[in-house]
Amino acid sequence: MSAPPRPSHYSQGPLFAVAPMIDWTDRRCRFFHRLLAPDALLYTEMIVADAVLHGDRERLLGFDAAEHPLALQLGGSDPAKLAEAARIAEGFGYDEINLNVGCPSDRVQSGAFGACLMLQPALVGECLAAMRDAVSIPVTVKCRIGVDEQDPEAALDALADAAAEAGVSAIWVHARKAWLQGLSPKENRDIPPLDYGRVHRLKARMPGMFIGLNGGLTSVRMAAEQLPGLDGVMMGRGAYGNPSDLAEVGPLIHGRPAQPVDYPALLSQTVDYAAAHMARGGRLAQVTRHMVGLFQGQPGARRWRQILSERAGRPDATPDLILEAFSHVELAPPTAENAA
Repeated sequence: MSAPPRPSHYSQGPLFAVAPMIDWTDRRCRFFHRLLAPDALLYTEMIVADAVLHGDRERLLGFDAAEHPLALQLGGSDPAKLAEAARIAEGFGYDEINLNVGCPSDRVQSGAFGACLMLQPALVGECLAAMRDAVSIPVTVKCRIGVDEQDPEAALDALADAAAEAGVSAIWVHARKAWLQGLSPKENRDIPPLDYGRVHRLKARMPGMFIGLNGGLTSVRMAAEQLPGLDGVMMGRGAYGNPSDLAEVGPLIHGRPAQPVDYPALLSQTVDYAAAHMARGGRLAQVTRHMVGLFQGQPGARRWRQILSERAGRPDATPDLILEAFSHVELAPPTAENAA
């Protein structure tokens, strides 16, 4: 029997999310990002539905309660498998299930899912409807504006209409086309031109649907500038490469008074988390690899990166290495603006 519905994070004003990123947004990354952005919606890496059905579910789906609100992104194109994977994920306590209709990698192309599904909006609708019927939590979709030679006006409208008909709670749009042939996944994140206007036009066409924007947003300030007329913004590599910027979500997205980050407290929590992770058989580098960009622009940041990058992978590394690396960082004094 499905759990009772929980309040949706989609009904609480502008939403800021950290994008799902394969090989990056694992549970250690998400715990760290949560310390910096208490109000952000966090996403898992994409997990293929077949892996959920047949793989090590605790390893794939387990997470720390501190990560809420947390969305699981699924990959696949079989409605029955996606529905069962969504049902399993709801049992693990996720707050949302998201369908990937944007990844252009060779792996997803061989499996006929991800961005390939932009070519099959009816199938996307079937998948989303099956997931929606299987769970009580929000089901959402993340897509591109089109693929290859598709007209982005027609392609995105068709996908969005199918998603709305299926009863999704939100449509997140990476505002670029994906080229299934000729560009690598990395090139697909940079080369196809951004078209934020197309996402704004989708929102104007579907005023009652939550529409969020992803793609090319390199800072929280840049993301906030896109919010008028939209419901949410999603940052990927910018959040990962400069995680300190996540502290701007409160003031710039939600209008809260700015507060300087309490780095000693944050790193103390991270040390405790790393110790617990290592006690379960994990490695320190699995935690610290997500932290190397933390002090961008601060004196001592280079030494911080060196220590974590070069020594966290050693067999004798302990969580105190984080504090040793931090001892080399010279924090800038709070400004009048953020010292309130």
